[in-house]
Amino acid sequence: MRSPPAAGLLPLLLGLRLLLSGGAAAQYSSDLCNWKGSGLTHESHKKDVEQVYLRCSEGSIEWMYPTGALIVNLRPNTSPASYKHLTVCIKPFKDSAGANIYLEKTGELKLLVRDGDRSPSKVYCFGYDQGGLFIEATPQQDISRKITGFQYELMNKGMAADLHTVSAPCRPCSDTEVLLAVCTSDFVIRGSIQDVTNEAEEQESIIHVGVNKLYRQKSKVFQLTGESGNWRGQIKTLLECGVKPGDGDFLFTGRMHFGEARLGCAPRFKDFQRMYKEAKDKGLNPCEIGPD
Repeated sequence: MRSPPAAGLLPLLLGLRLLLSGGAAAQYSSDLCNWKGSGLTHESHKKDVEQVYLRCSEGSIEWMYPTGALIVNLRPNTSPASYKHLTVCIKPFKDSAGANIYLEKTGELKLLVRDGDRSPSKVYCFGYDQGGLFIEATPQQDISRKITGFQYELMNKGMAADLHTVSAPCRPCSDTEVLLAVCTSDFVIRGSIQDVTNEAEEQESIIHVGVNKLYRQKSKVFQLTGESGNWRGQIKTLLECGVKPGDGDFLFTGRMHFGEARLGCAPRFKDFQRMYKEAKDKGLNPCEIGPD
């Protein structure tokens, strides 16, 4: 349910409409993926509304000494017709403070992140067509140590659902889901669970993986370590899934999210070999991958 603009926001929103209709020059980021700015550029008696334009699928915002308000315009280099299929996710910096973050659409505001919310590693997602990001500085006695910041990612809605809205995130994948994950995941490896670190505060588990075969990785999460020349890496999953170290190899698949590997399907490797062979014999495997 959307809430009407707070009293302090009305002059800011009105000022924004005047700014746009008056043709005033907007503030552009020199980096099309990331923006870093300071509220100290605003005159103390004004509540300025500054606009930022970013054209990447991922990046960050860092607003030091926040005063006034910030409008973040995400304009990815894709056809505008595809915008309705996009989901925006933001992950506030650990010590982000000094401003509230709202969704804004046609002058109506919906609070997304309240100033001072210290939920560790929390990610906030919304449909691109639900509105833009409106960041309003909160009244502060001392802004010298305040920095409002977050990472952002744009992804198609199907991918976002995989990461955030699956009704049963810990259930085993079906054969079909495993075979599709092999073809579409950001990383696919054969490996074993060396150790598991549970982080109760963040409600996550970190799986320390020893890699026996690397089929694919989008980012260099899995790397050679030490003189032994072994490949290792870390994969995150929900604490509630109860992952524990154990014997045997698994096929780990998943996606990169804010620079971290997130677990998708992870069958035992012998089970993957069986399902891959059965699908291949029937000509139903969606892509080729060496299962050995």
